[in-house]
Amino acid sequence: MKSQVKSLTLALMALFIAFSLIRFPDQALEASIRGLNMWWEIVFPSLLPFFITAELLIGFGVVRFIGILFEPIMRPIFRVPGVGSFVWAMGMASGYPSGAKLTARLRQEKQLTRIEAERLVSFTNASNPLFIFGAVSVGFFHDPTLGILLAASHYVGNTLVGICMRFYGREQTPTRDRSRDKITLKKAFLALHQTRLEEPRPFGKFFGDAVLSSIQTLLMIGGFIIMFSVFNKLLFLVGITPIIAGGIGILFQMITLPQELTLPFISGLFEITLGSQMTAQAENSVLLQQVICVSFILAFNGFSVQAQVASILADTDIRFRPYFFARILHGLFAAGLSVLLFVPLYVDRQAFESDESPVWMRLSKHETFWSELFEKLVNIGPLMTIASLAIASLILYRRMIKK
Repeated sequence: MKSQVKSLTLALMALFIAFSLIRFPDQALEASIRGLNMWWEIVFPSLLPFFITAELLIGFGVVRFIGILFEPIMRPIFRVPGVGSFVWAMGMASGYPSGAKLTARLRQEKQLTRIEAERLVSFTNASNPLFIFGAVSVGFFHDPTLGILLAASHYVGNTLVGICMRFYGREQTPTRDRSRDKITLKKAFLALHQTRLEEPRPFGKFFGDAVLSSIQTLLMIGGFIIMFSVFNKLLFLVGITPIIAGGIGILFQMITLPQELTLPFISGLFEITLGSQMTAQAENSVLLQQVICVSFILAFNGFSVQAQVASILADTDIRFRPYFFARILHGLFAAGLSVLLFVPLYVDRQAFESDESPVWMRLSKHETFWSELFEKLVNIGPLMTIASLAIASLILYRRMIKK
């Protein structure tokens, strides 16, 4: 019976999307183009170098090297192996869903148990600094100083999630005594060397596989971004979003948030970029209220990113439910931290960087590092995407000829 209900639900959802696309073709096309632009201008060029580099580092044994050195730190704090430090750092630097992809990769290589992988993926999917500072702070709020507050709330909240998730599955995880394990550079280097020797592919094929695997993942991510951009628009057009906003509005009243933030909040639950932009443009709301809403949106990841993570984890035995629970927890942590840190990290900094301060101490709102980097990425992103796809096509063509 449960299976039949699920089949009926999925069929109705597919019919709803098909009917809505026929009913609103122009708006659906506009939303689709918006999602496509975001993917090939920002997501693809920013994630591809990290994905390829991560594949190379894993294959050459560098991750094993890092894992042995950081075992005494990651194991006591998060109850994950030292290789989790690599996933955590890459996840923060490149943004979601890098943490999920790397966790799944390490799980497939048996460097993580299932419980350890579920703990790790719960706190290694974060927004990258480029998006927080460049897109949200400068692009949407036109205030670079706000990026410090949003980043601190986001990353500290993520760390707190990791500490909380260390208690997840502890009854299923045997206690291992590592007090006698001696961590040395020699031991770490031998592990690196052994991993490289176990890689049978020549460098050319290995590098080509890394490129193809990364591009395949990014194409899947692009499909999710486009579909959720369209789905979010269709929900609004058919009147479902305003209905949901009414229910969330009651909750917002209880926590003294204005009704004007309900629609941006719902949009952010589906797609973080649109939700963050709408929140920044919301009227009749003070900055702190907007920051609380954006902090939760960034931490929740949005159903679009969550669907990408679910698709990546589907190739392993890692369960999605702990990750989803962690997203809610991260949202609550980030929203709470944004309230606690608003005065010291934003109000006090604004006063410190007032017009009465020396010129060299002021933070330029037009020529910041992150805004320039974000603008450059938007300009050259499409060229990088096209060039990468062309290279992948060439690699596939050459391999087809050899066969």
